Amino acid sequence: MSMTAIVGANWGDEGKGKITDCLAATSDYVIRFQGGSNAGHTVINGFGKFALHLLPAGVFYPHVVNVLGPGVAVNIPQLLKERRELVTRGVPEPILRISNRAQVVLPYHQMLDTLEEARLGDRQFGSTKAGIAPFYADKYAKIGIQVGDLYDEPRLRERLAGALEIKNILFEHLYHQPPLKVEQLVTELRSQADAIRPLVCDTTTLLHDALRDGKRLLLEGQLGALRDPDHGVYPYSTSSSPLAGFASVGAGVPPHAITEIIAVVKAYSSCVGAGPFVTEITGSEGDELRKRGGDAGEYGATTGRPRRMGWFDAVATRYGCRLQGATAIALSLLDVLGYRDEIPVCTAYQIDGQTTVDFPLTAALEHAHPVLETLPGWQCDISGIREFAQLPAAAQRYVRHVEELIEAPVRWISVGPHREAMIQL
Repeated sequence: MSMTAIVGANWGDEGKGKITDCLAATSDYVIRFQGGSNAGHTVINGFGKFALHLLPAGVFYPHVVNVLGPGVAVNIPQLLKERRELVTRGVPEPILRISNRAQVVLPYHQMLDTLEEARLGDRQFGSTKAGIAPFYADKYAKIGIQVGDLYDEPRLRERLAGALEIKNILFEHLYHQPPLKVEQLVTELRSQADAIRPLVCDTTTLLHDALRDGKRLLLEGQLGALRDPDHGVYPYSTSSSPLAGFASVGAGVPPHAITEIIAVVKAYSSCVGAGPFVTEITGSEGDELRKRGGDAGEYGATTGRPRRMGWFDAVATRYGCRLQGATAIALSLLDVLGYRDEIPVCTAYQIDGQTTVDFPLTAALEHAHPVLETLPGWQCDISGIREFAQLPAAAQRYVRHVEELIEAPVRWISVGPHREAMIQL
């Protein structure tokens, strides 16, 4: 029995898709356990470049069973579109299973998300407008729709009618929009339900049987620790927990079965959306790092928005690794820093005249300034290197210093966007 969780230690956009794609080669199951289509994982392999939003990053391997667990926000049209695009581009039809306990992102979730961000104006949270906050609000208010409900029409009608009692008040009186009708939603959802019927099953039993049979399971998280609604930069967080501790809940597997937690850590910092970002760099310096980042620059895989750029933040990253319970680190995008002669690293924060190495509440984070030290750069292309000992001395020093600062061992180093551009220690 082997189960590994791949999760983010930062704000998201750490490169989890590539790490999952690499490790999926030796896995039997890849499971998404939370979140929805509000973030994306970029994968580059022999089939091309792909931005996955709901599909697990094991879909490029014909032997892998890809699972959307009970904790996932299932946007059915988005899911079908992604799967169709894969096949159109030559990827073999992936094996996909959807939990009958997962809940469905409904049209009014996306409408409410968009309307509320517009209403908030300058106070908005930088939502991707994928309907995630309204979706999870309904889930915990117990008015959500489970995938299994789609196949029980009387129950579906009853639950939609109950939800619309509340939603239509908002649409009409707060947002000045026409009310929604149950019949319209039922017709739309019935069509979606038919399209995914062969994929729906009891994934909890499926995964427990897989564990019993000694299969290798890979849990794939969305976003990063600093987006957790309890422990992250609240309220600039997501609406589900991206922590490895939630993986057992969102996937429906026992906690003790998770034997390894790989936290993906970016060699510098990036952030999409609003909120405090202590090491942020702007102007031409930030533009240069954004332009060089990743395969086509640092832009959100879901929104296309330019990411905010910053230097490596050891305070935030150590905190993220602790929250995740990281047993190993995958350090991503080290190659991007090869153009620098000197590389700043944040080792502490100054807040109201006090220096701290502990990650604070958002209220204090708003007033934090980075304490920076500078490391020498290596000023060369390292994307063709596959052994740690062959890295320039300055690059080796950077990796070892990151290990010391975040108090966790680096076991993988990504030195390029493609699947094979990886060093394993």
